[in-house]
Amino acid sequence: MTKTEKTFYLETFGCQMNAHDSEKVIGTLEQQGYRQVDTEEDAGLLLYNTCSIRDKAEQKVFHRLNEYKKLQGEGKKFAVIGCVAQQEGEKIFERAPYVSMVAGSASYRKLPEMLARLEAGETRVTGLDDRQTEETFETEYTSRKNPYRAYITIIEGCDKFCAYCVVPYTRGKERSRGSDSVLEEARRIADMGYTEIQLLGQNVNSYRDPEGKRSFAELLGTVGQVPGIRRVRFMTSHPRDFTPDIVQVMDEVPSLCDHVHLPVQSGSTRILKMMAREYTREWYLERISWIKAAKRRRIALTTDIIVGFPGETAADFEDTITLLDDVKYDAVFGFKYSARPNTPALVMIDSLAEQDKAARLQVLLDRQREIQRLINENDIGKIVEVMVEGVNPARGQIIGRSSQNKPVNFTWSHAIAPATGSYQQVRITKTLPNSLIGESVP
Repeated sequence: MTKTEKTFYLETFGCQMNAHDSEKVIGTLEQQGYRQVDTEEDAGLLLYNTCSIRDKAEQKVFHRLNEYKKLQGEGKKFAVIGCVAQQEGEKIFERAPYVSMVAGSASYRKLPEMLARLEAGETRVTGLDDRQTEETFETEYTSRKNPYRAYITIIEGCDKFCAYCVVPYTRGKERSRGSDSVLEEARRIADMGYTEIQLLGQNVNSYRDPEGKRSFAELLGTVGQVPGIRRVRFMTSHPRDFTPDIVQVMDEVPSLCDHVHLPVQSGSTRILKMMAREYTREWYLERISWIKAAKRRRIALTTDIIVGFPGETAADFEDTITLLDDVKYDAVFGFKYSARPNTPALVMIDSLAEQDKAARLQVLLDRQREIQRLINENDIGKIVEVMVEGVNPARGQIIGRSSQNKPVNFTWSHAIAPATGSYQQVRITKTLPNSLIGESVP
């Protein structure tokens, strides 16, 4: 990396929050005079944006860093950022001495300062804010890579402290952006030509306007009325902060997509208590009843479920299976429990064998597959609006997504395929377990 040519390569892992963080990091680097390149070999600065949610995440980080090691003799500098950076801290320097910068996501606002120190020759630059920070990472220099969907983080961090989750320790405490700032960014996005916005947060509906002007539901509705914005999504909601006015505004504002992702994690009240989710099965089902009571359109429901949490019995797991039957989710993202560093569940006895966890997960997925088949069959013959996301030349199909966030693959009768980001009316003719098949309607 020379003074005349500052280049960087950034690799991102993990959730959509991480992906959008990378967009903002890239924008900040470019504003500081760096140029993004496509390969590690061409970069002077290599950044690895990490995620700590999945099993053995930190081991995967060090394995990847070991692959980078072969490049260290070329005068390159290495940076580990994101959740594993916050989790492991300065231990990263000890295990990978060629790393020059370690920064957690709560410290990204300090990136220009950290980059300047790196360029000045410092070999151990850190940004590791604790849970006391009130700052959010706001920047006008976001480098948006998705050509049709733009993301806005409205709340960072987490105060929920679920027993299995590392996020409160890696992302800091909950801190919301002012609603005026969010709306200003939404208008900029619309002026750039984007028609879909997704509001992001670890617990997006835990949003609390520091300006005291708008509730989460009011912010949703206001973003949905920004001229030029055709679709608004939000993810991920926490059941503890899900309120009836969210459903009401979704019913009233057509641009708010008819989809809610509401992670339940378990259908057993006993396990929910052990997970420190602070709600019961019945309490959760009441929120589902609000969503199902929407008057103007059906709102699709998706969720996350963990199987094999410490202490989960066969009866507890059966409660989860019956919850699938009670709710009838449009999709379920199922995971086997794995212990994460610093979490309260570490002291719990994880007595269920991995093969038993895998067997339970398969039962869950098989049952959900049948439920999805029946739900999707109800869409046959319907006409849905699809945003085009790409083309599958091998199948001669356009790839897109409905307002309910369902993948839709459809055929196109004209010579020229519709543009990415355009909206098409599609008649559903067939269903697959995880997608809909259709044909364009002239």
